[in-house]
Amino acid sequence: MTVGREEHLWIPESDLDGMSVDTLAVRAGQVRTGQLEHSDAIFPTSSFVYGSAAQAAARFGGEEPGNIYSRFTNPTVQGFEARIAAMEGGEKAVATASGMAAILSTCMALLQSGDHVICSRGVFGTTNVLFQKYMARFGVETTFVSLTDADGWEAAVRPETRMLFIETPSNPLCEIADMDALSALARVNDALFVVDNCFCTPVLQRPLEQGADLVIHSATKYLDGQGRCVGGVVVGPARYLDEIYGFLRSAGPTMSPFNAWVFQKGLETLPIRMRAHCNNALELANWLESQPSVEKVFYAGLESHPQHQLAKKQQDGFGGIVSFLVKGGREEAWRFIDATRMISITANLGDVKTTITHPATTTHGRLSPEDKDKAGITENLIRLSVGIEAIDDLKTDLTRGFQALKD
Repeated sequence: MTVGREEHLWIPESDLDGMSVDTLAVRAGQVRTGQLEHSDAIFPTSSFVYGSAAQAAARFGGEEPGNIYSRFTNPTVQGFEARIAAMEGGEKAVATASGMAAILSTCMALLQSGDHVICSRGVFGTTNVLFQKYMARFGVETTFVSLTDADGWEAAVRPETRMLFIETPSNPLCEIADMDALSALARVNDALFVVDNCFCTPVLQRPLEQGADLVIHSATKYLDGQGRCVGGVVVGPARYLDEIYGFLRSAGPTMSPFNAWVFQKGLETLPIRMRAHCNNALELANWLESQPSVEKVFYAGLESHPQHQLAKKQQDGFGGIVSFLVKGGREEAWRFIDATRMISITANLGDVKTTITHPATTTHGRLSPEDKDKAGITENLIRLSVGIEAIDDLKTDLTRGFQALKD
């Protein structure tokens, strides 16, 4: 029996012009096959066939559009790319094997030996290592500056500065960058302004609308939302993304079709998940501030946060990451973490399940003591990625940690 295409049926493409990010999360980027499936199709294939040798030559030569090899062309991956590009308001997206692969691909495609990068000090620990250790081997020098030190950013600029790289909110102290100011600084100095938007996602923040040239995500986090797959993506103008795509085609840090399909499914629920994360995180942050064993809480949704007003201006919510200092040091922080019985002890974030970690010995464990000190990664710091469980149950579990400190 041969399964044929229903070519006698014609379904018009969705008109999504002017639609909200909530609708784009569900509808953008889907191209139905001849089977007219309602859900997104998945194409787990390494290669594609051609009608003739001439067509194969035309595809490989770039004279005819179409799929060639899943290292750099796959319909499922392209569907995910189109959807996240639409949500971020970008012209194009390139998906990669991980969030770090997205950062590496961006740097390898757009920087060269002799270039200079200014990077915010409070980035993910591995991002720090990538710039400080590995990009340095290729002659790219990096200066690390406090995310909120406007004078420090300006003072760090050199004639060879080609990129300003930030995370906002920062990991794990939830500092907020003034993106308007940094994008202006980048433009004046003919440098790229690159924003890691992992913590907010396009539901809460769209950096391209605030002057960013490129937006990067670890899709592993909130875009998936359920801790299932590893992936990354870069979004921005085609003139930059074409270069990044060229690097991916040659070097191969490729997203698999299955992972892309999972991320497409994750995007469909991203808006409602992000709002649930925000609601829980804000209530938990306020509750943590009232605990006698807590020295300080880091969350931009708190009025006590130094960039609270800036966050309100730039973001449509404050995200799901809450960090706090317990009184004491590493021993007390570990005791608190070990006393929890529901919250997952893991360094991953952006999951519907709440997670807890000790940044100084996990996410930022590879940093030198001096770099940890500069980044504010102290031994008594604990990071929560607040999930969507019942808020009272989260408080109950964290109360076990506070009780362990008393005992």
